[in-house]
Amino acid sequence: MTAAATGSTPSPTTAPAPQVKTLLTAVFLTYLGQMTLAPVAAPLAREIRLEEWQVGVTISLAAVMVVLTSQVWGRRSQSLGRKPVLLVAMLLATIAMAVFTLMAWLGTTGALSGTPLFLLFLLSRGLLFGSAIAAVAPTAQAFIADITPDETARVKGMAGVGAVQGSAMVVGAVVGGTIAGIDLMLSIAIVPVLILCGVLLVAFRLRGDAKTTLIENPAKVNPRDSRVWPFLLAGFGLYTALGFMQIIAGFLVQDRFHVSSGNAGFIAGMAMLVSGLGLIFSQTVIVPRSGWAPGKLLRIGVAISLAGFLLLLPDAGYPLLFISMALIGLGLGIASPGFTAGPSLLLAREEQGGMAGLIGATMGLTFVVAPTASTILYRFSPTLPLAIAAAIMALVLLLVLTHPRFRGGSGR
Repeated sequence: MTAAATGSTPSPTTAPAPQVKTLLTAVFLTYLGQMTLAPVAAPLAREIRLEEWQVGVTISLAAVMVVLTSQVWGRRSQSLGRKPVLLVAMLLATIAMAVFTLMAWLGTTGALSGTPLFLLFLLSRGLLFGSAIAAVAPTAQAFIADITPDETARVKGMAGVGAVQGSAMVVGAVVGGTIAGIDLMLSIAIVPVLILCGVLLVAFRLRGDAKTTLIENPAKVNPRDSRVWPFLLAGFGLYTALGFMQIIAGFLVQDRFHVSSGNAGFIAGMAMLVSGLGLIFSQTVIVPRSGWAPGKLLRIGVAISLAGFLLLLPDAGYPLLFISMALIGLGLGIASPGFTAGPSLLLAREEQGGMAGLIGATMGLTFVVAPTASTILYRFSPTLPLAIAAAIMALVLLLVLTHPRFRGGSGR
């Protein structure tokens, strides 16, 4: 069953273009704050004497909260409206990152250290921020699913959300990495400011939903539903592989090239920049112009990402590092719209919020295990997490090449 077949034809008054832009800008600012922190997380940990596994556990806790709350947020965005959900979630994210910034500063001054500092990181960056950011992508995806009547429009819309997230990755890598080379704490302090700008945008520029767009009792989607589980499994593998690589990037750069914490943050930021540029190019140029169905997007994207992971295994200098990161980003950008648009095309309108939340939960679930596992494995061998990531990606490629769901219906 397609979205069009269920009568979910968009109303022109439901989502005027300026409101779509406002929604996507809010997504951009939230993820910009998150991605600005990404390249400096590892250098910060070493600056305040936290262990690698403690960074992994903090990220994993945030992912647990995403898993637990994403589908709830997704359904609430349909029953309560997108603006209230986004406003509450982004305010919570602002507060969480303001607390995190304060704790990081106290850690650098020596006023706070050890277990108390670690527990406060778990509370702010893990519990609170994870719960908050879980709302953003499902709300945007449910909105896009609600207003797109066919496969082509749905894929383009989901690619637009992904492109905004990719743009945040690029700008965040530049902002975080560049400022870290000047002042590590400044690159952290800017995070709550960025998210607060998004709060103000939502509060004053995003209109509340028309009453007719709300659904009183949005349906909950079962992840074992035969229409969706193959896509969820593919997405889980895709983002698990990414999670194994992403959290150790800063450690890998610092240990491979023997640079300082500040320079490691800068180089890791530039590597993420290259990856983000590949993602943006694929989602703004390749995906919209290709007309490929979700299954084909997954097959091509996963194959490209696998090549990137394999090239990341050898320690062969900066050029290969950046080439591999570009391929990972390019492949991820092609595959992601297939993962997000594919199942939504098979569901009814009242299921779209739940489906968007389930996609968010799936992505969050990958970061429950991956950061902790990768940082623990990294202590045994820096290449071991990368080898596991490549193996996972190879299994995903086998799945999307052989399962009939990716060749029939929305998965052609």
